[in-house]
Amino acid sequence: MIDSPTVLIIIVTWNKQSYVVDLLNSLQRLQYPVEKMDIVVVDNASTDGTVEGLKNDFPHIHLIENHENLGGTGGFNTGLAYAFAQPEGQYEYLWLLDNDVQVHHNALSELIAILESEKDVAIAGSTMMQLTTPWRINEMGAFVELGRGTLLLNRHKEDVFGLQGKSLQELHESSIDLSEHLKHCRPSMDVDYVAAASLVIRASVAKEAGLWDDYFIHFDDVEWCVRIARMGYRIMVSARSLIWHLPAEYKVPSWVLYYDNRNVLYMLEKHAWPGAIKGTRRWIQKKSLYYALLGKEDLARLHQEALDDYDQRKTGKRDIELDNCYFPLSQVEQLLQKGEICRILIPWTVNLQASNLQRTLVKAMKMRPDLHVDYLVSPPPLPKDTLRCQLPGTGSVHMPSGKIRRLYAYLKLRNKYDLVFQSDYRPILPLSWVARKIVFVNYEGISLRQRPTINSIFPYIKSLLGK
Repeated sequence: MIDSPTVLIIIVTWNKQSYVVDLLNSLQRLQYPVEKMDIVVVDNASTDGTVEGLKNDFPHIHLIENHENLGGTGGFNTGLAYAFAQPEGQYEYLWLLDNDVQVHHNALSELIAILESEKDVAIAGSTMMQLTTPWRINEMGAFVELGRGTLLLNRHKEDVFGLQGKSLQELHESSIDLSEHLKHCRPSMDVDYVAAASLVIRASVAKEAGLWDDYFIHFDDVEWCVRIARMGYRIMVSARSLIWHLPAEYKVPSWVLYYDNRNVLYMLEKHAWPGAIKGTRRWIQKKSLYYALLGKEDLARLHQEALDDYDQRKTGKRDIELDNCYFPLSQVEQLLQKGEICRILIPWTVNLQASNLQRTLVKAMKMRPDLHVDYLVSPPPLPKDTLRCQLPGTGSVHMPSGKIRRLYAYLKLRNKYDLVFQSDYRPILPLSWVARKIVFVNYEGISLRQRPTINSIFPYIKSLLGK
């Protein structure tokens, strides 16, 4: 590999010291000549000791310190501006990486192989695997549906059976070509978009395309890929270049919803037709009503604020305020000690083991004989991954099959419970109207909400109707 092209690796980080250290250590295992790679890490004003740690442990990297958090957009633009300022031809390729990914040892060499053999390809990206289930694909590139600005993730959540059951360490040490394990899969394929979690671009094309639009986070790399494709270049994803990343379902939608909904409108304005913007606005209004119906009025407001700020031509970072309703899991124990909570309903969608809530609930039931807990059983047919019960000493409430019968069953449960649990990952809309209080559960904390009311959802109905 004496003639391997030169690559500048650009990593953006903010308050993820352990993650970026793991990434930098994994880069040392790459099967690519070390003298052909330079690394620049852009730190977005971290406060967790990232800068000090990198200076001590990785003195060979070039560290750029931003004075404030500029988001993914500002961070990568800082790295790109640094690359553009280097002497012409110093770097043939730029490799953009998320700070919290783990890369396979062939990740870079396989992307370079595509770009070296396909001269009309400007961008090559890795297949993103799920860190939690490392044999499952999160996305093999994506296609952009410009009618609504949605991403159609290629082979999303498809299991690679030849790799199933293997640990991440085993996969790191193996040579992997997913085209040998998946039906109708080529070693590389054309797509609309690959994530900047692992994206290699020709340095000359990056400079021709220019910096990312000022989105702060989300849809910035999507717009860049669409822009470069409009310039006449191809974008490809490799089935032989793998990275591992935490899947999106483990990240609870919260403040990022504002950027998702605002930025998609800017992207459509630039690359789609006017009708697409109108349809997408209506879709955003429907989502705001959905969150209001769930009882998450602060997230409903974010959708409306995204629309308002788009109309006012605001870009970049926004100061976002959410309701003071997010707590650590330990707060559930205090909540269950209150005498006003006597009857609780827990649906099959809440994984008590994964969220570490089972022990808390068992202790509360032992301490309070008056505490009655029912388990809501999934309607038939039961999904394979559904647990019929996760808690000893509970009653059971069975959901019928059929949407109409199921909705009627939820209506009959109304006011029979003081508290219901909901999964942040798989919420059940009618369940938010059953009890006075709702605890939304995820793997990092809880969100305590009040049951929505007609008054709380009326503004979002009014907005949807255009009044």
